[in-house]
Parts: sequence; structure tokens; C-alpha cells
Amino acid sequence: MPADPSPAQAYAASRRRAALDAGELGAFEAALPYPLDDFQREGCAALQEGRSVLVAAPTGAGKTVLAQFAVMLAVAQDVRVFYTTPIKALSNQKYQELCAAYGEDRVGLLTGDTSINRDAQIVVMTTEVLRNMIYSGADLSTLRYVVLDEVHFLGDRFRGPVWEEVIIHLPPHVLLVCLSATVSNAEEFGDWLAEVRGSTDVIVSEHRPVPLYNHVAVGTDLYPLFAPRGFEVDRDLQQAVRPYQARRGRGGRRGGRPPRFHRPGRAAIIRELDADGLLPAIYFIFSRNACDDAVEQCLAAGLDLTDREQKRHIMARLDELQEQLGSEDLGVLGFGSFAAGLVNGFGAHHAGLIPQFKELVEELFAGGFLRVVFSTETLALGINMPARTVVLEKLTKFNGESHVQITPGEYTQLTGRAGRRGIDVEGHAVTVWSPDVEPADIAALASKRMYALSSRFAPTYNMAANLLARMTREDAAKVLETSFAQFQADASVVGLAKRARRNDEALAGYETAMQCDRGDFGEYFGLRRSLSELEKRAGKARSKQRQRQVLASLSDLEVGDVVLLPSRRSFGACVVLTPLRGEDDGTRLPTVLTQSGKVWHLRPHEVTEPALELGHIRTPKKLNHRSPAERRRLLDVLSEAIAAGKVRDPAAAQPADERAEPEREEIAAVRRQLREHPCHACPDREAHARWAERAQALERKNSAVAAQIEGRTASITHVFTRVCQVLETLGFLPDGMAILRRIYGERDLLTALSVREGLWDGLDEPEVAAFASTLVYQARREVGSAVTVPTERLGERLAELGELWRGLDRIEADARLPLTPEPELGIAVQIYRWTQGRSLSAALGRSDIAAGDFVRWAKQTLDLLGQVAHVAQPQTAEVIRRAANAIRRGVVLE
Repeated sequence: MPADPSPAQAYAASRRRAALDAGELGAFEAALPYPLDDFQREGCAALQEGRSVLVAAPTGAGKTVLAQFAVMLAVAQDVRVFYTTPIKALSNQKYQELCAAYGEDRVGLLTGDTSINRDAQIVVMTTEVLRNMIYSGADLSTLRYVVLDEVHFLGDRFRGPVWEEVIIHLPPHVLLVCLSATVSNAEEFGDWLAEVRGSTDVIVSEHRPVPLYNHVAVGTDLYPLFAPRGFEVDRDLQQAVRPYQARRGRGGRRGGRPPRFHRPGRAAIIRELDADGLLPAIYFIFSRNACDDAVEQCLAAGLDLTDREQKRHIMARLDELQEQLGSEDLGVLGFGSFAAGLVNGFGAHHAGLIPQFKELVEELFAGGFLRVVFSTETLALGINMPARTVVLEKLTKFNGESHVQITPGEYTQLTGRAGRRGIDVEGHAVTVWSPDVEPADIAALASKRMYALSSRFAPTYNMAANLLARMTREDAAKVLETSFAQFQADASVVGLAKRARRNDEALAGYETAMQCDRGDFGEYFGLRRSLSELEKRAGKARSKQRQRQVLASLSDLEVGDVVLLPSRRSFGACVVLTPLRGEDDGTRLPTVLTQSGKVWHLRPHEVTEPALELGHIRTPKKLNHRSPAERRRLLDVLSEAIAAGKVRDPAAAQPADERAEPEREEIAAVRRQLREHPCHACPDREAHARWAERAQALERKNSAVAAQIEGRTASITHVFTRVCQVLETLGFLPDGMAILRRIYGERDLLTALSVREGLWDGLDEPEVAAFASTLVYQARREVGSAVTVPTERLGERLAELGELWRGLDRIEADARLPLTPEPELGIAVQIYRWTQGRSLSAALGRSDIAAGDFVRWAKQTLDLLGQVAHVAQPQTAEVIRRAANAIRRGVVLE
């Protein structure tokens, strides 16, 4: 136990409490409807006494009280306060809350394309906006407090570095209010904050004001995840799942196969939760399509969770939304199913929905009118939508490359929404069980409630340009060395250095063993290695080109097209039943009916050569391909079309004659050097080569160790140096940074190059918008369908942009820097049509782009247009502004 305080210490503590109670903190607490928790009071006290704070506490613990106190302090002291958030939706929510508390005249809102009362005393903004303000040299002399909400976002792979930039570059007189989820290294993060910002109190609370109970749904029966005491899996749960698990003994499996487990429908689970008094609930499903399917399934199951009064309110809000959107685009937006679900008390919430839909779902759920929301991860971050229960349908999700299990940190974030303070006595997390899930795995996720915060900081071109506009290269490097990334990297490297020394000793022995009396075998082996790498690279290039050709041949197919698959000639003439389409977990290839009458869902490994189009036949509108009779009828139509010559005979169809690609000159030259080298004729050549291979493997290990040592000592400075080298090579340094300083984003340097080279000049409004979209868009999955560029002039400019990118790609590769993503045309046509003034349905056409995705990319296009308008030629800037005004309408209007 800690020693009792001395009389002097007790007196000092008493005096401090009295001073705090007599000041702003006392008044603030007196105005609250509940007493402050200890961690809240401790954080507020630090702010009142002039220190920054880092508060790490579970979701729903009440961290935002500190932000409210910082705003009150700013108003009382007549200084400014900025409230930053990671996403626009959260910014909009905080703006509404602060307007209600302090009045619209005192509160501003700044997001990428929204500016309301920017000079107000209280301004809510995204973190990127604050970063841009700092770099633009905005006057921050009256700014006293900055709230960094969800500061653990600093660990985000794509946007995390912005938080570090803000923390490093804010003026020293500004106090930070950092609000974070519970991270295991809060003290380390706090130590860094204290180093770069001065005195900072670190306050960690793991207490949930509303306790969380974890359950597992086996069928529709709910079982506790944990035994009454400790973190052992509950015995009743183990017994419930045992019959459905494979039974094995020492000699192999005992008994027969386990009975088939019938996974309950979503409506059945919700009815059970409702019967147990566990609604409202957020039902997490890691797939947009599955969220929409869940709404349809619940409608089909007749699920109804609202009373007459609630229905009346929901329908009134839907009428207002319908009037706001207009009737023309309701079909493409899926308004009918969306509205039907809401009226019955449930809805979907994901990034594929337009903002107006998501905002209505948030409003109705927060107001108690919705009982269930099916969501991807969009509700796990920041938005104030607590529920009594959180349901996790699966513990795996698609991360863009493969299906992976969620982390303990993600589990904590998702389940953190369960339990509404002041409403619920307890919160509940329910995982839906299936035979491929072990209860022990769920327990491992639920019992480890914290995760480590790791920096993702790295210098960017824009960052370098802005730093070098204000200071020397040496001073800029020193500033970057104060990053959290560098702070984490400066750990001990003694063990790595020892390993490097051992490797050096072994390497000397290998080099002696590989010596050849005919010549320099190291040189000869280097030629062999170069040849191998060149051939691999050429092979990969050919393979990638072939993949693109395959996807291009499949992407334009429509229902009724007849094709021959050269890599599956045994299929014969194939009739397309469903075309290629995009889904959350990748691209779904067409489904075809083979000439032998088999329905085949094509898979990538089966289609290795481009499809040959043979013709087209008419298919019934409602073809049931599961019916043998209907398949036979369709094959009869196919046979008649082949006999009549309307469809080419697959037996006579041949793929285009592709001549073998000529050997690259580089490969041929290396082969000649290899054959002419004196070591090539050595009878012990292969023995020497084996020692050389061992030496090469050890060199690779040593290089990796050296890279780790380098990475833990001066990694940020070295990357910054390489960034500066690229800028010098392209002529931006020392005196050409004006354009680059105003361009932010993953393609910042490519965009600046395109402006400098005049690629934006002479385009009209739709062309400018489409051109900008290629510099922001990134496909969620790789789809190789060809895009028809709307105009010849735009096509020429995009070709020039492609040449700029290829040149930049080579320079970045030589500098060993991350490569700038290639411009993507995936949404250019849709943005072009929308800027022309066409309706949403006409703009989207037959593409598989979700309305919500279109709106999101349109707003990012607007953001980039706003940046470029500041640095483009005056006449071009005027066209850009008109293009932005043309985009900013309908569903894209804030």
C-alpha cells in the first residue's frame, strides 16, 4: 500500500482541490447532471492548470467530457479551440452538438468541401484541415486548445501520419486534449507527447461505466462466453457446441460425422434478442452486400420492431428525405427497401450508402426509433450511436487482400458500442457461432482488451515542400526526428549488431570457398543472378498483361453472349448466364452454361487465356438455370444458332496468333556476357555456384539486419533525404515548390507535375472533373475492364498523365521510396456524366459502383479540384471552380 501523505502533502492536496472547485472546473461539474469520474476530474484539472492531457479509456467511458471542458475553458478565457475528428460524419455530429450548446454564431465547421464560419471561436474540423492550416501559415496566435478525438487513429496505415504532423507542428502555446481508446502503450505515447509538446498528463482508465457481458449464440440460444469467474470458456457453451465439432481420438476420428449445424437466420437471432430484452442492437457484418441482404431477409421474414407512433415518425422523416432527393434517382439508390426496413425498425449502415441515408439511420437509431442496424465497421469509429447489444456475425473480415481474423483491438472497438451510459445497467456482446469458430478463439479476443499503438509516420512530398519553405533541410530533418515513429524506433540495437558480426565472419569463409582460378566468380555469379531477375521480371510482366487481357475479354460480356474459353476447350461454346461483377471480397467471374449442359461458375485459375466471342443468342428474361429442362431448351437455341451461322462453330474458332515476345535486348546482352565470362567454362562452376548461393543468402540476411539497425536509428531522416532527392531530380527543389505545397494526398507529386506540365489547361468542366477523379480514385479491388474515355482530348491528357506517372515511378524506384499509385479511370466516366448535369442513375449507368462510393469519390474529387484551383493558371482555375459547382448538387451536396 502507498504510504499515507504527510500533513504538508495532505494540506497541499486540499488547497489544490479547493482551488479547482472554486475555478472553472467547479462550475463545469456543477452544471453536469452527474458527478465526474476520477479520470475525468483528473484530466480536467490538468487542463485548468495549463497542461496537455492524453486520456485513454474504453469507448463509452465519457472521454468527451474533457473536450467539453476544454471548449468551456476557451469560452471563459476568450481564446479559440479547435475540435478535430478523423471523419467528416463525426465532424458534422460534433458541430451540431456544439451549436446546440453555444449557438451557431460561435461555432464553425471546416471539412474538405464545407466551410461554415471559419473564423469562429469554436471550430470543428477534420484533422487534415488543421494540418493544411498549419502548413499554409494560418494565424493561430489566439488558438489555445486543440482536441484530437480518436487520437489512436495515429496508428492508421493511410491517414495516421496526419495526427503526428499536427502534434509536431502546432505552436508551443497550444494545449492538446488527446482522446484515445485503451492502448497498451499509452505511457510510451504520453512520454513522446511530453517530449514534443511539454508537460502532458497521461490518464488511463480501463473501467467501463456500463459493464460488458460477452455471449455466444449457438443457434438462437445465448450462452455466456466466460465461466462465472475468470476467463475460462463457460462449460455450458462447450457442451452446446461439442455435438457439431469433429470428434477425434488417438487413432483418428471417433464415431461418425458430426450432425450438420443449421446457422440461424438473422431475423431469428434478432427475435431472440428482442425476447430477451437485448435491443437496440448493432449487428456487425463485414460486407456491404450482406448488410443490404440482411435488410431484405428481415423484410421477407416479416420482422417488425416498431409501434404505430414510431412508424409515423419514421415515415415523416422518409417523406422529407424523399422530397430532398427528388424522385428521379430513388430507384438507383434502393430507396424502396431502405425505407421499408426503417419503417419496420431496422436498416443498413455502410460506406456504399449515400450520406443522407447514413445520417437518417444514425438519427433514428440515436433517437430510439430503430431497433437494429446492420453495419460494416462504419459505426465502430467515433459516431455516437451506442446500443444495448452488439452482435458480431463473423470474426473474420476481408482486408483488401484476404480474409483475416479481427484483432483484439478491433474486437474492443466494435463491442465498445454496447451499453448506453445512463440508460443500460449492462452492455452485451454476442458472437454468432459456427462450426469453424472455436469458443477459445472468441475468449482470446474478448479477454485481451488493449492493443499497442504504432506510428505510421513517413515523410511525404507535400510535407517536405512545406517544411523546406519554412526552414533549412537540416532543421527540417531535426523536426522529423521528433516524430513518434522515430521515438519508437530508437530502441536498443545491441542484439542486432551482434548478429551482424556473426554473419560477417561466416560470409568471409563462404567467399574463400567460392574462389575460381579462371576468373572473378563473384562477378560471374552476379551476372547469373541478374539474368534470373530479368527473366522473372519479364515473366511477371507477361503474366500481368495476360491477366489484363483475360479480364478485359470477360468484363464486357453480357447475358446471352456465346464464348469459347481456349483454356477450357472441353467446355465448347459457353452461354453467359451472369456477367462479371464486383463484390466486397473481390471480382466474381461470369457464370456460363457449357455446351454439355453444365452450369459453371468460372474461377480465375480456370480462365488463363482471353475468351473468344462467338456470337450472341437471346435468353429468357427469367431463366432458371437450375432447371434441366430450361438448360436443354437454351442449348437447343445455341445449336440452332451455330447451325444457322449466327454463332461461330467453336471447333473452328482459333485464338489470335500471338507471336512469341522477342527477347529483351537487356536479357540477350546479359546472356552474351555470361557465356563469354572465363568462369563459364570452369569444370567446378556449379560447386563454386553453390557456395556463392550460400554467400548470397547470408548477404541478404545481413542486409536485412543492417536495414533493421538503420531503421531503428535514423530511418525518418533517410527517407526525407530520398524524398528531397526526388524533388531535386524533378526540379521542385530548390525553387519550384509553390504548386506542391498546396496539393495533399497519396498522388500529391503526380498531381503537382500534371499542373506544372499544363495538363489541366484547355479542358472543359466535365473533362477537368474526370481528370481530377483519376488522381484520387482507388479501386477497392482489381478489375481489369477497359474504360472508354468520354472525349479524345481527355484521352490525350490522360495518356500524358500516364507518361508522367511512369517517369515518376522509375525515379521513385531508383530512390527506394514507396511508389505513387497509378492514376485510375474507374470513376472518370461517371464523374464526367455527373458534371454534365445528368441524373445519378444516368451517371452511374451500368457500372457496379455503389451510390455511396460515387458520392465519396465525388467529394474527394471536389477536394482535389479546390486544391488545384489555388495553383492553376487563372483561366484554368475558373474552369475548375465551375466544374466543382457542377458536381456540388443533389446527393453530392453537403
